[in-house]
Order: sequence, then C-alpha cells, then structure tokens
Amino acid sequence: MDTSRRLRRTAGALLVSALLLLSGCSSGADTEISASGPGGPGRMPGTSEVLKPLPAAVPPALKPYYEQKLRWRACGVAGFQCATLKAPLDYDKPDEGRDVRLAVSRKKAAGPGKRLGSLLVNPGGPGGSAVGYLQSYAAVGYPEPVRARYDMVAVDPRGVARSEPVKCLTDRAMDAYTQVDITPDDKRETGALVASYKKFAEGCERHTGDVLGHVSTTESARDMDLLREALGDEKLTYVGASYGTFLGATYAGLFPDRVGRMVFDGGMDPSLSSVQMNRDQTAGFGTAFTAFAEDCLRGDDCPLGDKSVDDARKRLRAFFEKLDARPVPAGNGRELGESLATTGVIAAMYDEGAWPRLRMALQSAMEGRGDALLQLADLYYERDEDGSYENLMYANPAVNCLDLPASFTSPEEVRKHTASFRRASPVFGEGLAWSALNCAYWPVEPTGKPHRIEAKGAAPIVVIGTTRDPATPYIWSRGLAGQLSSGTLLTYDGDGHTAYGRGSACVDQTVNTYLLQGKPPSDGTKCT
Repeated sequence: MDTSRRLRRTAGALLVSALLLLSGCSSGADTEISASGPGGPGRMPGTSEVLKPLPAAVPPALKPYYEQKLRWRACGVAGFQCATLKAPLDYDKPDEGRDVRLAVSRKKAAGPGKRLGSLLVNPGGPGGSAVGYLQSYAAVGYPEPVRARYDMVAVDPRGVARSEPVKCLTDRAMDAYTQVDITPDDKRETGALVASYKKFAEGCERHTGDVLGHVSTTESARDMDLLREALGDEKLTYVGASYGTFLGATYAGLFPDRVGRMVFDGGMDPSLSSVQMNRDQTAGFGTAFTAFAEDCLRGDDCPLGDKSVDDARKRLRAFFEKLDARPVPAGNGRELGESLATTGVIAAMYDEGAWPRLRMALQSAMEGRGDALLQLADLYYERDEDGSYENLMYANPAVNCLDLPASFTSPEEVRKHTASFRRASPVFGEGLAWSALNCAYWPVEPTGKPHRIEAKGAAPIVVIGTTRDPATPYIWSRGLAGQLSSGTLLTYDGDGHTAYGRGSACVDQTVNTYLLQGKPPSDGTKCT
C-alpha cells in the first residue's frame, strides 16, 4: 500500500482540531510513555463516573426507526451496494419529525464458508469517512478469510462525508486557516489565532445549522444500533480504529447485551479530560518523533544531523522557527510556513512507512523547496490537488467539541499549561497546546463529559494497543481495556498508528481467529 493511501487511512487526529488530545507529562524529553499503576507517573486519574446502558426495550417513538428497511442499490463502485438509513436528529425528541439521513455501504460475503453476519467498520477521526474506508480499503484489504465470511459494512456517522456533513469554510478560507501561526509570539499573533478559531466556529454554525448540535459520539453509537437492526443482526460485530474505538466502546456501554465480536484498534480512554488527552497525545507524537529520529540518524542522509536525538529535536525546532519568520516557496503560488510544516511532519508520524518520504521532504524544505513537505500536510488535511477539502477537518472539531468540555477557555489558560506540553514534546508541545484552544469558541455547548465505560455483561472485546502509537498512546488502550468488564488487551510492540492490517502477522492472525472463531486472545498477549 502506498504512503499516501496509508496516511489517508490512518490519520485519526487533526492538528488544529479539538481532539489534539494529548499527553502524560514526560520528563522533558520525547520519551516513551510508561505506566506505573493506573495512568502512570504524573497523570491525573480519570473520572469514576460510568456510562449507563440504555433500557433494553425500544421506546415506542423509536420503533419506526428500528422497523425501517434498507433499500440497497448500486453505487458506482463495483461489488458494493449503498443505502440510506434514517435516524432522529434528536433522540430525546424523536417524534418531532426531524430526521438525519446516513449513508451506508456494504460488500456482501462471497465465501467460501458459512456467512457470519455483518462486520461494521469505522476508521476513526472523528470525521473519517467509514464508507470511503470500506470501499477503498477494508472490503478489499482486510484479510481474505474475514471478507469471505462477513458482509463488510460501513455507515458514515452523522456530520461526516455523505451523512449530513458539517460545513464550515470555503476552500480559500480553509487554506488561510491552516496557515495561521499556532505558536503566537505576541498579542497580535495571539489575537489572530483566536480570531481564526472564532471565524471557523461561526462558519460551522452558519453553514451546518441544527445538525451541529447533534453529531455527538453517543448519538452516532445509537445510530449504529438502528443499522444493526436494519441489517438483521442480533449482535453487532465491529472493528473500529482510533476514534472508532471510542465510538465502538460507547455502543458497548449503551447496549452491552447486543455486543458481538468487537475489536478496538488504537484505544481511546473515555475517562480522561480533554486537556489530559491533549497532553497524552502530545507525548505520543514526541515518542514517535524519537523513533523517527533514531531511524534517521542511523543513515548517512539524515537532514537533522548526525549527532543525537536531542540535537535532531533542536534542529527541527530551529527549522520551524525559521519558517515562522520566513516561509519558503512550495509551488503553485503556495508557501510552506511553520504551521503547515509542523502538520506535514506530524502526518508522517502516523506510519513508519512514511519516514523515508519525510526525510526527503525535510531535506528539500531546508534547501528552500517546500512542496514535498506541503504535500504531506495536504494529505493530513484531506486537501485535494484542485484545492478543495474533504469534510474531515470540519466534522472533527464538531464531534470533539460536543463530546468533552474545552481543554482551555482562554489564551491565558493555554500559557499556564504550555510548559507541561513542552515537557511532553519539545518539538510539538507549544503548537499542540495552542491547537487545543479551538473548542473554547465553539457555538454549541458540550453534551458529554469524561466517563468510564464498563459494558458489564458484554461479550469479550479485544483492545489493541501499539507501544509507540503517536495519536492514540498505548496507555489509552491499557486504560480502555482495564475499564471494559470483558476487555482483553493485545499489545503490539511497534511504531505507527494502529496495528491490524499493518504488517504484523501475529496481530492479524490473533484478530482473525477472534473474528472467525470467537476466541479472544489471553489478556496481556504481546506481538512484535
């Protein structure tokens, strides 16, 4: 699989979006997060509040939604069918008649072997198109024995891609937004960053309307139960990556008796506050950069020098500061400044297969040609060659800002926490701290808060944690698996974001055995 496709597939957190969760404070270097007891040193414990399951009986007002029939049709991609699922805009007021229409796609099991039902997949984000992921990867790239036995199915969550998409800015305005300085040096630059967040939020409210207040993870999880029923499945079988683990865990918490075989790859810990998650993720990207730098320094063409990881950090930080003062040309009338360069480097942290490309892009940018590093940033933002943007960057903060209270409410709060973010990652910390400010100006009040998910009574659930995952740090998978009453942790000792289908025969065989035979691995199983 080429780097571009893998980056599009695995990108799960967004640089200027609220989820830029992040980091258990480290000792001041980009070191791997360790854990001593629940949470590890220097981390605040998560909340003790537990997500309560919904009543088993379907409320009368929701019965029409549970009784709907999907009308499958050809949808322009060979081998796939598409349909539309209706859900109430507001589950608290389902009889008011305002519906959302959700895009569904499937590729039917072709055999050999007995069909096992539907396998619902979600790639994360929030904001990643599950339908796009299904059609471009999961239904053609998952291991063949799994695809043979399951109908491969996806639904774009509300607010995402083909399902009542959140809209915020024109493409030109989005270009400007991605270039705003995220390491403000003075009052003027701070004001410009705050103004950009406000303009973004106002645009989302103006162009999206009342859907903006109803794109929470809880609502999308309830939509998945409507789909389960419409597919004719008694239990929900599911593979979710990155944010998709939070979506799947929320489903399990709300409907534990309807859980089938579930895999959460790159777990998120729902018990943590937004600021704790942002610091955790900052440290995760710091850990990934350390691994990249060590790999880079082993060669004779490393653009970050030939001395040490600490020296490599200093050189990259100095390069970002240079771009902050004077961007370099990047072709087609565009420029590469600090913000886009940082995004490009972070994009390559998701997949170690992108490291050679990053080395070349950094070398070129340091020589005054920014186009290669800008292309990595464009992949991250889902900006097409014609300058248009997909919906990912708009749906992401829309979901995140509903799911949790804002990390920070003012620039003053950011400044109080900047030092801890720098300790988490000297390279990325300051920018990621300021990126966590955007939900402070969101036009819709949050409806969620940190909570534990236990899903008591659910069938076994497999949580996969990658030890040097930048976007969903390993400690989150440990936290999620520990909360789930039937959770079992599968550890992959490796680099990159998520593990299933990324080259580990051990991980793939373990997950396939579970999906096909219902046999989960022993808790604590490790793959390398």
